[in-house]
Amino acid sequence: MEFRKLRLSGFKSFVEPAELRIEPGLTGVVGPNGCGKSNVLEAIRWVMGENSPKSMRSGGMEDVIFAGTSSRPPRDFAEVVLHAVDEDGEPLDVTRRIERGAGSAYRMNGNDVRAKDIGLLFADAATGAHSPALVSQGKIAQVIAAKPTERRMMLEEAAGIAGLHVRRRDAESKLRSTEKNLERLEDLMSNLDSQIGSLRRQAKQAERYKVLSDQIRIAEARLVFARWRDAAAAAEAARAQAKGADEAVDAAQNSAKEAQKAQAELAEKLHELRDELADRRDDASAHGHRMAALASQLEAAEQRLHDLDRQKARLEEDRIDADRMTRDAAGALKDLESALDAGAKALVADEAERPAIANAVEKAESEGRKAELALAKATADHAGVEAEWRVAEAEISQAQSRVDRLEAEARRLEDQRAALLGESDPEDDVVAANKAAEDAAEMLTRLREGLENARARKDELAAARDEAASQLSTARAELAGVEREWQALKRDREARERQKKGGHGLPAALDRVSAEPGYERALAAALGRDARAPLGAPEGKADGRFWTGSNAPSPVADSLAAHVRDCPEQLAARLALVHVCDADDGRDLKPGEWLVTRDGFLRRWDGFVARGEGAAEAARLEADNRYTALESELPALRSAVETASAAQESARSELADLQRDLVAQERGINEAAEAERQTLRALDQAEARRERLAARREELAESGKDLDEQRTAAMAELGSARARKAELPDPEAGRAALEAARARNEAAREAAQSAAAALASHDQALAVARERVATQRKDMAAWQARAGDA
Repeated sequence: MEFRKLRLSGFKSFVEPAELRIEPGLTGVVGPNGCGKSNVLEAIRWVMGENSPKSMRSGGMEDVIFAGTSSRPPRDFAEVVLHAVDEDGEPLDVTRRIERGAGSAYRMNGNDVRAKDIGLLFADAATGAHSPALVSQGKIAQVIAAKPTERRMMLEEAAGIAGLHVRRRDAESKLRSTEKNLERLEDLMSNLDSQIGSLRRQAKQAERYKVLSDQIRIAEARLVFARWRDAAAAAEAARAQAKGADEAVDAAQNSAKEAQKAQAELAEKLHELRDELADRRDDASAHGHRMAALASQLEAAEQRLHDLDRQKARLEEDRIDADRMTRDAAGALKDLESALDAGAKALVADEAERPAIANAVEKAESEGRKAELALAKATADHAGVEAEWRVAEAEISQAQSRVDRLEAEARRLEDQRAALLGESDPEDDVVAANKAAEDAAEMLTRLREGLENARARKDELAAARDEAASQLSTARAELAGVEREWQALKRDREARERQKKGGHGLPAALDRVSAEPGYERALAAALGRDARAPLGAPEGKADGRFWTGSNAPSPVADSLAAHVRDCPEQLAARLALVHVCDADDGRDLKPGEWLVTRDGFLRRWDGFVARGEGAAEAARLEADNRYTALESELPALRSAVETASAAQESARSELADLQRDLVAQERGINEAAEAERQTLRALDQAEARRERLAARREELAESGKDLDEQRTAAMAELGSARARKAELPDPEAGRAALEAARARNEAAREAAQSAAAALASHDQALAVARERVATQRKDMAAWQARAGDA
């Protein structure tokens, strides 16, 4: 089978219809992760009959339908079509379609087929959903670690016989179901015999039930007639009572009409009286509203009069208060005018003193600025001297620390040289490590050779075990088939033995005769319907057909009696004159002679011809011969199964022991490989140490030379820094001048602060005086306003 094209629609990530052409040669599907490469392989497996959601990386089979995204709606179905060409060059289109909630269906070349038919189709082509040709992620590891049974399945599929196994399993299942049906039929037949008696009894009871049912129907009809007669009499009486009741109803209706007429007249009068009562209530309500309005007007007039009296009294009190306030305002105005004159004079005097105080403040501030300038200059000079002094000290300190550091580095280099000289010789370590690595490599080589030999032996044992398993499965299958057939024949014989009841206690002829294989139909045709007749003479004069026997004539040359085993003496006369041949050659038969063919054709000397007679008896004879043959084959088959089972168990046991040895050898190889790695690592470390020590010695020598040069330069820098420090002035003299400038600056600052405080106090007093004068003027204006109001 050759695949030509794959068409997908709605399958997983292939929401839109997509078509993949598989051209002759090598076809590759490439792309980034998540683009759908694995979905193409799963589509091929799915269309070939895969029914496991786990194999499809899904939780359910409907998960293969496109589930939708934020921008695209989900699909309701998924369909995969595989176009291929079979071995005869005929086109083959396989379609699988699944719908949500409806399951999946298969079509082949436009016709609906079963999933079983699709599986058989691809199995015959040595492929399928579980074919090893479909290599997915992790499949190689599974093939390597596969068991012998799984490898055998792969080889059978590669050989193209997987379809035969499928058909064999179907045939075996059908055979088992047929055997079960036969057993059920036998049980049913035995049950039917026991049910016949009960059915007869039931038939008698049914006849009696029919008679009783007729009698009951007649009695029920009479009862119905009697009830109808009583019901008719009761109906006549009820009609008479109904007529009297109708007359009483008419009288009651007339009385009701008169009462309704009187009620209507009284209701009209009641309505008129209620209207009049409503008019009276409206008049009373209007009078009540008018009285309430007049009462509210009276209360308002009284309240207004009371308010006017209260206002009159308040006006009288206000006139008295105004007179008193006028007198107080005149006195207050005089006091305020005198205080205002005094405050204005004091304010003029204070403003005349302010220029002198301001001049004193400016003079003090000028002195303070001069003192600050002098202090700043002295501070800058002293800071420059101290900075130069600190720089010189820092240079000396740095030079001294550099000298100390270089001396310490020199001592450390000397210690390292001494330590290197005290260590062991690296050449000896390299030689020892090389020797250990060679020994470990030799040991590893010996162990690997032993492992290869053990693996070869393992392959031989595995092949022997598989061969034994194959022989065992074949022997078991043959034994199982023979035993099933033998058991079925045995059950049939036992059933016949249970049901066998010959006439008058005599055995039937068919139970005592047996023919050679191939002559069963001939013997059954020769005996005909007399094959089930009893052997022997009956007691008395019983009716029936019996084989009593007689003197047998000389048998013909090709007599059927020569091919009959265990022939009863009662049948010898019947079979002696029966010719047997493969086909009727038209020979002449003497009186009393018969001719029968091996396929059951019968011709007698008198011209009688029979075809197809004794088919059941022939089947019975063939079954007896088959039972005998199978019974003779069973011991050899059982012995073969036991031999194959023992061989398989022996190979399995030896293979298990060898497997344990292999595990131990592999563990030893791993340990030897680890030891070799350790020795090689030690060799590398020894060589690296040798190179490292040589390089370190060279580095120490170079470092010593550089260190001597740096120490000479550092000593020179230290002497130069000490000379520059000796040339700098003493910072103590500058510190005394700086203290004197600070004292002068502090005195000038205190004088300026005192003058500024005096000026601020004077300004504050002026502000208070101005505020007091303004307040007095406001008070005087207010008293004048009150006096005017009063």
